This record gives sequence, structure tokens and C-alpha cells, in this order.
Amino acid sequence: MGKETVHELFGTRVAVLAGDFMFSQASWYLVNLENLQVIKLISQVIKDFASGEIKHASSLFDCDVKLDDYLLKSYYKTSSLVAASTKGAAIFSRVESKVAEQMYQFGKNLGLYFQVVDDILDFTKSSEQLWKPAANDLAKGNIMAPVIFALENELRLREIIESEFCEPGSLEEAIEMVRSGGGIKRAQEFAYLKIS
Repeated sequence: MGKETVHELFGTRVAVLAGDFMFSQASWYLVNLENLQVIKLISQVIKDFASGEIKHASSLFDCDVKLDDYLLKSYYKTSSLVAASTKGAAIFSRVESKVAEQMYQFGKNLGLYFQVVDDILDFTKSSEQLWKPAANDLAKGNIMAPVIFALENELRLREIIESEFCEPGSLEEAIEMVRSGGGIKRAQEFAYLKIS
């Protein structure tokens, strides 16, 4: 499948220390940019990412997650970084502030589109193609756009997810319900029509 993570190879302590080291290095490089506007942008991304992780952890196996909640979590965890990166590049290019803001909106939409498509691929591609276990996010209780849409048509899906897939074969059943219940098609339409 994919490569082993630092956590898998060396344990939690080393993984946390490595993360702390990388964060300190990134902070040092950030300050050396000597552009307060970009420093504030990236600082906001760090705050957003932490908020996204909290939202993520507090909504596992929660079938009442609404599409707006999913999009906000996706913004915090993915789209905020892409938006800040595109705006940061615009700022360094010395474009007008209006153009920099347009770049931010472009990056935000690109990040959201990426996240929805990534979540669709979780149900449409194999583990070998993804380089990670297929439907792994659902197995961990992550309620994504295809699942949110499928929950509208598949009443049993809620029951299976809320039971945290305790019955043998229940994860596979849930995956099939997302596929056959229109979740993937609706998520594709949503990504195309509302985000792109």
C-alpha cells in the first residue's frame, strides 16, 4: 500500500517531536518572509487547521452532520491552506488587493473541490489506486459529502454508521449503500455545480 508513517516506524513520541521540529522550522522560515500580511495569512491557516481537527474529532459517526458543517470542516482542514497559498503568491507578486482576494476565493474553491473529489475517490477507487485503504475515512467515522447525500435516501445507513460498524460486513454494506443510494452522483454534481 503506501509508505509507513513516522508514527508507525518510530512511535508516537518521535512522531510528535518530529512534528514539533517541522513546525518550528516552518515558523522560522515564515518570519523570515518579512511580510506581515502573509505571516498573518499562514498563522490563520494554523488556527484553522486546529479548529478543523477539533470539528473532525467531535463529529465522528455523527449522521446529523449537515453539508454546511462538512464544508466548514473541509475549509478548515484543507481549503484554508490552498486559499492562503494562492493569496500569498498574489501578495508576493504585488498585484492589486482585489486580485489577491480573488486568488483567495479561487484557492478556497479549489481546496473544497479537491476535498469533495478526494472523498468521492474513497468510494470509487481501490486501495491500490488510492495508496491507502479504500473507504478508510468512513470506517473511522468521518462523514463525507457522498455519505451525507446517501443518508437522505438510505435510512439503514444511519443505523450502520451509528453502530460504528460493529456487525461483520456492515462497513461493506454501508459502502454499497453510499454507491447505490446516489451519494457519489450527488457529490459529483455538487462539486461541479456549486464549487467549480
